[in-house]
This record gives sequence, structure tokens and C-alpha cells, in this order.
Amino acid sequence: MNLLFSHINSYAQLKITLQQAIDSTLNRNLQIKQAQFNAAFTEENLKQAKYNLLPSISASPQSSFNWGRTLDVSTYNYINQRVFLVNGSFNTQVALFQGGQLRRQIVQNKLLLEADQSNIAKIKNDLILSVATTFLQVMASEDLLKAARQQVQVAKLGVERTQKSYNAGNKSLADLAQAQAQQATTELDETNIQNTLEANLLTLKQLMEMQTITLDLIKPDISKLTNESRKLDTAALWKEVLAVNPDIKLANLQKNAAYQNIRVAKSSLYPSLYLFGSIGSNFSDARSLITGTKQVGFDTVGFVNGTNQRVLEPAYRSTVNSYPFLRQFSDNFYQSAGITLQIPLLNHFNSQTNIRKAKITYQNAQVAVQLTVNNLYKIFNQALADLNAANKRLAANQSNYQATKQVLYVSEKRYQAGLLNSVDYNIALTNFNKVEFDLIQAKYDLVFRNKVIDYYLGKPLILN
Repeated sequence: MNLLFSHINSYAQLKITLQQAIDSTLNRNLQIKQAQFNAAFTEENLKQAKYNLLPSISASPQSSFNWGRTLDVSTYNYINQRVFLVNGSFNTQVALFQGGQLRRQIVQNKLLLEADQSNIAKIKNDLILSVATTFLQVMASEDLLKAARQQVQVAKLGVERTQKSYNAGNKSLADLAQAQAQQATTELDETNIQNTLEANLLTLKQLMEMQTITLDLIKPDISKLTNESRKLDTAALWKEVLAVNPDIKLANLQKNAAYQNIRVAKSSLYPSLYLFGSIGSNFSDARSLITGTKQVGFDTVGFVNGTNQRVLEPAYRSTVNSYPFLRQFSDNFYQSAGITLQIPLLNHFNSQTNIRKAKITYQNAQVAVQLTVNNLYKIFNQALADLNAANKRLAANQSNYQATKQVLYVSEKRYQAGLLNSVDYNIALTNFNKVEFDLIQAKYDLVFRNKVIDYYLGKPLILN
């Protein structure tokens, strides 16, 4: 299929079957692409819902120069000097229990993804029916145009024949005018059908996203398609429709997702339990490393009563050096772990409001499912009735065509023999033209009605 359209600009005219027209539409249509983007977005939401089960991990490094009264994070003492501080930590947290919210969000997002995928199938099905309908309309218009051109030729021959008879004195001016009016009528029919054909072709090319290409439809034998018979067992067919119709599946998935949303909303009423842990350290260039002590003399600690002799003790002074960055970071290393329990007590009744909203959404989704089923049931039964009517209409038009054709044959013989006036002959010709158009339309209408039933049954829409 891709090979077929890879060099379309090289050809003035593209021959195409119904299946190729459908494939081109499904490959190029922008509505489908938008629906696929929506599904991809929902798939990312599903992935995120699964990722939410994993622990959260964060790193918080920080460095700063401080002036004035500053808290030294390494000693937790206030100092009044310029200091360079570095601190950092790794923190992790994992939810142990959130009322089942995380798991229910995963289930909900799975349902929403299935709904988006079903919506893609629905759009594709609708487009397939539109392409098949338009394809058949183009085919019908081409056959009608062919018949109209033949009628124009017949009318022209009639004018020429009447002109000769008028010149010979065998026909009146009124007869000639009638023949010319008949020709004008057939030419008008041809023009109207040509306009309809061009409009249908434009619609088909727009559906295929190929507006600049000239299409040449590969048409099957329409007479074979009108001979198809179908057993109209309404109950059995309806069961098949319910099983495969994407509209029903989409509505049910949206309903199930709405129900799951109620469970997600109720999860917010439960306490949440989290396990957390962290590790970290810090550095301050205002801090010194004490490496030892040395005696620097004696300090008086008191006096002896009566003699006032001093009591002395050795005086020591700490020896300090700069505190290396890595060693200070190693010495200040700390760890923590614990459990947090969050109990919802009052949050402006947001949880209760969200639960009520979710319930309303679910009830609305239930109604939407029933509406979808009811509408589909009406449409499908109407399609069956239309198919039955199309069968009867074709049979009636075939009988009418044969009878009208015979009437025209006799009328033409009588007209040529001078036994029938031009008014009655033109009436017979007009009637035949109309019946021929009706027969062509009845044939295509029957094919279309059969394909509509195939569409609702999920069968491929092919013409062969």
C-alpha cells in the first residue's frame, strides 16, 4: 500500500480500489492521528501511575558564604564572622499505604487507555463507512453519467431525424421544438450528474487526504453485488453488533473508568503511611580540628587559709589545626529513618465533594451506555429495514425498466411511422430516461445497504 502512494506525484491519474481508498484514509487521516496522540498521552499517565509505586529519592546539596551572626551547621552554635558552609543530604520516601489510591489509579488509567484505543477504532470504523459510502456514490454517479451521455446522443439523433423530416415536410415546427427541448433536458441531466460526480470525487479525495490527485476508480461488476442475499435474523444479528461495535465498547470502558474514579476518590478518606530515610553531612570553614593539648603554665585555683598561699594547677591549651573538608564531612555524617502517619481529619470537605462528583460522573456514564445501546438499536433496525426496502425497490425498478423499455421501443416505431405525435414520444423517452436512472440508483442503494449491515457487524467493507 505504501508503495502504491510513494510515487503518486508522478502520475496524472491514480487507479484505486475501495480497499486502497480505505487504506489511504486510515494512513493519512488527521482525526486518527489526533486520537492516537490522545492515547499516547493516556499511556504516559498509566506509566506514571505505575512509577508512583516506586520510592522517591532526592539529593539536596547546598553551599553558601555567610556574614554576621550565623548558625554554624556543624556545631549548631551561633558565630559572628564570615563563614563558608557546605551541607547536603540524600532523602528517600516510599508510600506503604494510601488507602489503595495508587493501585486504583493504575486500574483507572488502564481503563482510560483502553477507552482511547477503542475511540481510535471507532474513528476508523466511521471513516471506513464514509469512504465506502462516497466510493459507491462516485461509482453510481459515473454510471449515471454514462447513461446520461447515451441519452444525450439519442436526443441528438432524434433532433437530426426530426430536422430532416421537418425539412421534408413530414414534421411540424412543434415536433422539431419538442425534439430540441428533449435534447436540452438530457444535457441538463448530464450537467447535473457531472456536478454531483465531481462533488463526490472531491469528498473522496478529502477523506483520503489526496486533494491534488486525479482518481480513477476500479469498479467491480455491480450486477454481482446486487445478487447477494442475506438472512435477516434480527435477534442473531443484534447480538453480533453488540459484541463488536466500538461505540458500545467505548461507552462501557468510560463507565468502568468512572466507577474506578469513585474508588480513587474514596481512598483520600484513609490514613497514609510512609517510610522515610535520609543521610547527610556538613562542613564549616569556621570550625577547627583539635589535635591535642600542651601545658602553658599554672592557674591559681584558690588560697590556703591563714597563709594566703596560692593553690595552683597546670594550665593547658588545645592545639588546633584546620579541619579538612573530607574529614569534617566524614565526622559529621548522620543517618535517619522513620515512619510517618498522615491522618486526614478535615480538608474543607474536599474528599466528600470529590466522591459525590465521581458518583455523578459514574451515573452519567451509565446513562451514556444505555443511550448508546438504544441509539444503535434504532439505527441498526433502520438499516435492516432500509436493506429490505432496497431489495424490494430494485425488484420493482427492474420490472418497471423492462416495461418502460418496451413502451419506448413501440413508441419509437410508431413515431417513425407517423402514428405517434412528438409530445407522446418525448413523454415515453423521458419516462424511460427516468426509469433508467432510478434502476442505476436502486442497484447502488442495495449494495450500500448491504455494506452498512457489514459495517455494523464489524466485517471488512470490500467490493468484489
